[in-house]
Amino acid sequence: MTDNRTFLVVGAGQAGGWCARTLRSEGFEGRVVLIGDEAYAPYERPPLSKQALTGEAAVESAYLWPPDSWDGMGVELRLGWRVESIAPDEHTATISGGKTIAWDRLMIATGSRPRMLEVPGADLAGIHTIRTIPDIEAIRAQVAPGRTAVVVGGGWIGLEAAAAFRKLGMEVVVVEAADRLCSRAATPATSDYLLKLHRDNGVDVRLNCVVGRFDGDGALERVLLGDDSVVDAAIAVVGIGIVPNVELAESAGIETANGIRVDAFCRTSAPDIFACGEVTSQPVWGRLESWENAQNQGIAGAKSMLDAGEAYGEAPWFWSDQYDVNLQIVGIARDWEEEATRGSAANGAFITFYLTGGKIVGAVAVNNGRDLRFARRLMQAGATVTAEELADPAVKLQALLKR
Repeated sequence: MTDNRTFLVVGAGQAGGWCARTLRSEGFEGRVVLIGDEAYAPYERPPLSKQALTGEAAVESAYLWPPDSWDGMGVELRLGWRVESIAPDEHTATISGGKTIAWDRLMIATGSRPRMLEVPGADLAGIHTIRTIPDIEAIRAQVAPGRTAVVVGGGWIGLEAAAAFRKLGMEVVVVEAADRLCSRAATPATSDYLLKLHRDNGVDVRLNCVVGRFDGDGALERVLLGDDSVVDAAIAVVGIGIVPNVELAESAGIETANGIRVDAFCRTSAPDIFACGEVTSQPVWGRLESWENAQNQGIAGAKSMLDAGEAYGEAPWFWSDQYDVNLQIVGIARDWEEEATRGSAANGAFITFYLTGGKIVGAVAVNNGRDLRFARRLMQAGATVTAEELADPAVKLQALLKR
């Protein structure tokens, strides 16, 4: 029997791309339309602030799949289109220009946008964010050894940019308003480690510091800081967080709360409308800004659209590459009773576990992805362990999973 349904995916980023592909791989034979407002086929964003920024990899390497493969999947990829509104009751979406698309089920994967810094001069040429392929191309055009770059924001994007600039021979000043780096996502010990890492690599990190204004004649020439100091620089990168693109959902009357509210099956408050990726606020973990969540929730959401979904609630996992360090985090350790470290920073590889009630609530690993994988399995299994066992290198983590 022919399937005449149309499944519409709004947002052609990583989450939307995986959703559309999964609909096909799971056997959906109806019409799949994937709409994105960028001019590029779905791509991953993490490489942009790493290998693409340093020039070690072409920006095209970030594509999920070759751009010409979407036709072969039977996916109608519509780039440069913007969905202006959706009508849940009528099951229609209106595209800029007035075109209307009827849909049977809809996935919202609109992602996020960079939070802007609202200070005088913020619109000068030479001030960038890191979010899209054109962002990286614009930054690369200004990179030159010996130049000074100001990075506003000491979160993951800012620190990865700082590491990339140093690798390219630039001087770097990081300006962070909080009293530690990555304060929203990292434990204090991890923040301390990152601070030492960057200062050891020649970055001028200024904590408890803000930008007062950007100055220049049409283009950035200097940055005036809140402590009245001045940094001469022709390039600045602003990485102070992102804002979920919930406006489309809100205008349609769909519930939002720091993201589009979804249940464990990616269902929104409106019938036949789903959401996935970093635009969502999930039941257990809230809103997650990570590569893995975008991929896996996109896959899970597609299966839910097909009434074949399983509850999605994976423990968050995140990674960052800075200098010769690969840092990985699992879980969100905000409060804990005990901590245990296996290995040492002095030896260049370690993992720190955070426990509450004998269970792992989070872990941070530096150059130790193997142990982090076991930490994640122990965490997801709800295994009961002790800090002494975790810290003892003679105790095999895989053995703790088997008892």
